[in-house]
Amino acid sequence: MSHPYAEAFFGKQQHFRDPIKFYFKQNHKNNHDTALYDLRDLVRPRLKIAIVTETWPPEINGVALSLLQLCKGLQQLGHKILLIRPEQREVCADFKPNKECLVKAQTIPRYPSLQFGWPQYIKVSQALSDFAPDIVHIVTEGPLGLTALQAAKAQKIPITSGFHSPFQDFSRFFDLAFLVKPIQHYLRWFHNNTQLTCVPSVDTEKALRQFGVTCDLHIVGRGVDIQRFSPTHRSEALRERWGVNADTTVMLYVGRLSPEKEIELIIETFDAQRSAQKNVQLVIVGDGPDLSRLKQFQGAEQTIFMGSLTGQDLAVAYASADVFVFASQVETFGNVVLEAMASGLPIVAYNYACAQQYVKQQQTGWLSPRGQAAQFIQDLMTLPSRYQLNKMGEQAAYATQRAGWQKPVQQLENALYQVAQESVFVS
Repeated sequence: MSHPYAEAFFGKQQHFRDPIKFYFKQNHKNNHDTALYDLRDLVRPRLKIAIVTETWPPEINGVALSLLQLCKGLQQLGHKILLIRPEQREVCADFKPNKECLVKAQTIPRYPSLQFGWPQYIKVSQALSDFAPDIVHIVTEGPLGLTALQAAKAQKIPITSGFHSPFQDFSRFFDLAFLVKPIQHYLRWFHNNTQLTCVPSVDTEKALRQFGVTCDLHIVGRGVDIQRFSPTHRSEALRERWGVNADTTVMLYVGRLSPEKEIELIIETFDAQRSAQKNVQLVIVGDGPDLSRLKQFQGAEQTIFMGSLTGQDLAVAYASADVFVFASQVETFGNVVLEAMASGLPIVAYNYACAQQYVKQQQTGWLSPRGQAAQFIQDLMTLPSRYQLNKMGEQAAYATQRAGWQKPVQQLENALYQVAQESVFVS
């Protein structure tokens, strides 16, 4: 595969793995390393990127919302994007791709808030042919992702992928443990048929290696919008609606209501706190297939279920609480932890993924070893005063000041360039 921009700029010297260094060696023999990193972005061609995903805003989940930020960042850097996704009833107003290919959508069984795309091979293949992308980046491994993988291979287009949801772990929580091995086998096959897989954390990288993914793995982290999520959005009016006073500690959970999130542990601990005469209130933001089951647990009657919130309403809910509680042990990252910290909340969570990366023990939260629910419960039962929580929350907000989306966008861009460059310059 050749690239007209590359040939025009570098000639036919495709055997050099790094054409930028080759250019400087030929034209600046005495000082070719000078300001090399500054000029690299100026001479690299902008890419035409086909992004394939089965989830996209206004769907509310970490994968969709993170992908939106990454797409916006890539487009702002000058890259052109073809977005291939299932059709939706509502339109995402925050991003307009250069081109779009919509396939028919199908609701996922037992998970009505999510959907997958029909494997419309001819439509996807034609969209790729018309757009002529430099690279195809497949975000989800469902039927649409598989179709795009096959179409891209047929057209000899470089392929990268993303790993965002540990489906092999989810299956255990949906009485589908017998599917763990087949799902692992499929995911291993899928990602090994791409040239590079982007993962959001070191923990996810290790997990993929453990079940046999051998392609290049590239960490693309996550960020948070510190303007949208900020302690400045705190609302005493909302706290009054929650029925709490100045001495009440408000514990907040935000996310899907799904079995793998282990929210029942939080509700049961909340009930134990109330029995111990602690002045606490649990607020749960989100919706999902586990809602009716969760409402049957002891303590659920006193829990405030707010449903799904977005935009300013979500930001206000975060900032108006006092501590964020997160019992999930199957995250690839956990964006909500960063959002909560940016909103001025200390964290109670397990010591992995996002929490491991950003939370400092007893400074901005409490981290329990994975699998040790007793320690998680103990941390909740021994929460300090609201004053101390708020002080820790100030430190948490400060810790996210440099956790914006610029770095993750650059990480993804570098991963895409790595594969596209290898395709163009290595024959």
